[in-house]
Amino acid sequence: MELKKVVITGGPSTGKTSVIEHLESKGFPCVHELIRSMTLSEKNEAGSTDFSVNPIVSVKDPKKFNQQLLEGRIKQYTSVENTTGEVVFFDRGIPDVHAYMNCFGQEYDEAFERPCHIYRYDKILLMPPWKEIHVVDNERFESFEEAERVYEYLKSTYEKVGYPITLVPKGSIEERTEFILKQLNLY
Repeated sequence: MELKKVVITGGPSTGKTSVIEHLESKGFPCVHELIRSMTLSEKNEAGSTDFSVNPIVSVKDPKKFNQQLLEGRIKQYTSVENTTGEVVFFDRGIPDVHAYMNCFGQEYDEAFERPCHIYRYDKILLMPPWKEIHVVDNERFESFEEAERVYEYLKSTYEKVGYPITLVPKGSIEERTEFILKQLNLY
């Protein structure tokens, strides 16, 4: 049986990481988001403590930052080749990089899009904006309105590169996890 690669994505503060951590606590292999550690590193390197918008536009060299993020996501994708089990979950996927770049009006060339067609996932699970759980913190800067915009760009980018999208309904971490596992016939 071939390992299924499943992306859980969505705008900021939609519960992705909490669900990923819950899946991991149930024994499922999970690949965690890179951007939080990259943002902290960039803030420390720049000596800045005040990013007021998404890091891909706040950093000194956004294109370099996005290139490093893309390379990191590709490395994550290829790192699971020897993972045993039926499924591995990714907290965001490769297409998220240019979805965010589109959302924030950044230009990119074919090199940013090509990996979306080379490294394919088996299922894309998209979490909708959820005002009641939305927070802003040291690595998450988007307002709820920006989070809604990010969601729309994620949805359209994944669809543009040929993925059907499954929306994960709002609910408790346990309810969302159960929904995901049922979608994958793992429950």
